[in-house]
Amino acid sequence: MTAWMVRAGSAGEREQWALDNGYTGAGYGDVDSLTDCVTREDVARKVSQGIPNSSSGAVKNFAAQLWALKDRMEIGDLVVMPLKRTSEVAIGSIDSEYTYLDDPDPQRRHVRRVTWKVTDLARSRIKQDLLYSLGAFSTVCQIQRNDAEYRLRACISGGSDPGARVGSSKPILVPTPSTPSVRMDDPELVEPPVDVSRYAADSIASRLIEAFSGHKMEGLIADILRSAGYVCTEHGEGTDDGIDIVAGKGILGLEPPRLIVQVKSQASPVDSPTVSQLHGSLAIHGADQGLLIAWGGLTRQARKLLESQRFAIRVWDADEVVAQLQEHYGSLPARVRRELPLKQIWTLADEAG
Repeated sequence: MTAWMVRAGSAGEREQWALDNGYTGAGYGDVDSLTDCVTREDVARKVSQGIPNSSSGAVKNFAAQLWALKDRMEIGDLVVMPLKRTSEVAIGSIDSEYTYLDDPDPQRRHVRRVTWKVTDLARSRIKQDLLYSLGAFSTVCQIQRNDAEYRLRACISGGSDPGARVGSSKPILVPTPSTPSVRMDDPELVEPPVDVSRYAADSIASRLIEAFSGHKMEGLIADILRSAGYVCTEHGEGTDDGIDIVAGKGILGLEPPRLIVQVKSQASPVDSPTVSQLHGSLAIHGADQGLLIAWGGLTRQARKLLESQRFAIRVWDADEVVAQLQEHYGSLPARVRRELPLKQIWTLADEAG
C-alpha cells in the first residue's frame, strides 16, 4: 500500500463536496471517461481529445495524473487532501476502483470513492518535511518520501505526525526550494515541483513556533497588533481569566474597536468551551470583539460554535498568524526580526496552480 495526495480545485472549490460525498477531488472536466482505457497512452489520447490545445508536456502531465487515478491507486491506499479553505488536512483510504460519475458538473466526474478518517488535521501537527511533499502542485501525485505512509496512518490514529522512523525504507529528505524535482511528466508521478509560497509559509510557521512558543507567542501577537495601530496591554504569565491581551485604538487604547485576545499556541485544536469562555468575556470586559489565536486549529464543535459568533470573534490559526507577521514584518520590533529573520522574494506564479 502507498499514499497519494489529491487536490480538489485550485481554490479548494470541490473540497466540501469531496468530503461530504466520500470522493477524491475530481477535476479534468474536459476529459471523457477513462473506463475503457487500458494503458497510459489510451489516457493521453483522451486528454488530447478533451484539451486539444494543450502542449505535449501538459498532455503527458495530465495523463500521468489521470492514469494514477485510473490504474495505479489501489483499494486500501491512503489519500491525503490538503484543504485550501481551512488550511487543514484530510486523510482517508481508497474504497473503490476508478469511477466516472454521471454528475451535471463536469468537474465532479473522475473519482475514486474514499472513506475520510480525519477531515480537520491542523498543518501544525505535521512535520515540515512531510508538509513539503503535500505542497506539490499536482492534482494527483504519490507521496512516498520520508516514511510518509506510516506517518499519515499515525496522524489518523494519534492525531499528529511522529516523524520518520529510523531505518525506514525510504530516505529521509530535508528539502529546500532548490531541491531537484522530479519532472512533471515522470511516469511514476512521485514528488513533482512544490508551491514555493506554501513551502515558505510552512517554513516560517515551523521556525516561529520554535522561537515563540508558550507565553512568548502572546508577546508576538501583541507586537503584531501594535504594528496594526492598537495599544496593547499584556496580562502576562500566571493569569487565569482566559484573557492574554487587551487592545484598543486611540492614544490610551480606549477607543473602538476594543479587543480581548486569547492565545493558544499548542499544536492540539482549540475546543468549544474555550470559544464559549472568550465569547462570555466580551460582555464582562466591555469589549467589541474577540480574537482567538488557535495555532493548532479548531475542533469541529468549536468551528460550528464560531459560525454563530462570526461578528464577535475572529480566529487566527497558524497560517493567519504567518500572514499577519508577513504583512507587518517591516514595522515589528528589531528584537522580533532578529529572532525571525525573513526576506521577501518575487517569483513567477505557477500557471497551472
